[in-house]
Amino acid sequence: MLSHLKIVELASVLAGPSVGMFFAELGAKVIKIENKKTGGDVTRSWKLPHEESDKTVSAYFSSVNYGKEYMQVDLQNEHDLKRIHELIAGSDMVIANFKAGDAEKYQLDYESLKKINPALIYGSITGFGENDARPAFDVVLQAESGFMSMNGTPDSGPLKMPVALIDVLAAHQLKEALLLALLKREKSGEGSSVSVSLYAAAVSSLINQATNYLMGNHIPQRQGSLHPNIAPYGETFITADKKFIVLAIGSDAQFKKLCDVLGDPSIAMKKMYKSNTARVENRKRLYSDLSPLFFQYHRSDLMKWFIEQQIPAGAVNSIDEVFAQSAAQSLLLRETIDGVETCRVSSLAFDPKRVL
Repeated sequence: MLSHLKIVELASVLAGPSVGMFFAELGAKVIKIENKKTGGDVTRSWKLPHEESDKTVSAYFSSVNYGKEYMQVDLQNEHDLKRIHELIAGSDMVIANFKAGDAEKYQLDYESLKKINPALIYGSITGFGENDARPAFDVVLQAESGFMSMNGTPDSGPLKMPVALIDVLAAHQLKEALLLALLKREKSGEGSSVSVSLYAAAVSSLINQATNYLMGNHIPQRQGSLHPNIAPYGETFITADKKFIVLAIGSDAQFKKLCDVLGDPSIAMKKMYKSNTARVENRKRLYSDLSPLFFQYHRSDLMKWFIEQQIPAGAVNSIDEVFAQSAAQSLLLRETIDGVETCRVSSLAFDPKRVL
């Protein structure tokens, strides 16, 4: 769909490259510029212990680099820098995540580049905003934006989420901004500069936790996977085959059906559980009452019955269990990079063919 676009990616690690991969999946020609002096994007070296040390590609690098062309340059070399400027002069878009001051130093900032390409769309990702030069890695942003303070249990202390979620959120925000800039250019022919900070992307994603505080002065505490407003929602239960199921019961009717399926409809009739508010107030007692019921059944049987009765519940799958499913398999992208057979999950959770 976007095969007419040429994009120069002056970005490394996760957020910026995942934006480049999004456009590559939609057919754009994406040229990733890497630092020759350091052996390319730093994530090429972020390897698991069993990955081959002599290969130039890691699994981490592969996760957000697909369908791209690669060019390693030294921006301090006048000839290399000239090549990049010439490349951008004939391109549609630049994706960048320079350290503060570096873009201007190499005349790779928007104000410099629009002089040679007035229709250029320039998308940049910063950590804490354009005027804050603090180093910004995902875990730092998870801490600074409140996510870590909420994540974990009362006993665990603050925990980061096991994916670089803030990078992913910021990447989605930049994709949206760039698509709007493309729409503007289609109408007016004008280029644009758009910028997203990891911090703003994180704070804007606090959603209901933010409004619980802003409207109710409620400061969320670490409570594992539990939901502050709904019960049983986020509670996990062990089945007879030592597997886990998580519940997401959002209504009294769903709770009644849950108790029916578990074989004890009387639980739903108890005064302390008859409304969601009562269940939230008595969720510890509720968990004690429900746990023995789950332990009577195998997970596969319970999930079959829950699905049949439209009861919101999920099997807590390990990663290998996830990718054993055809729905997950359909999202995989495979490619050979530098002689390494790579595989990653598509950045598109929709079928672009349906848009055409």
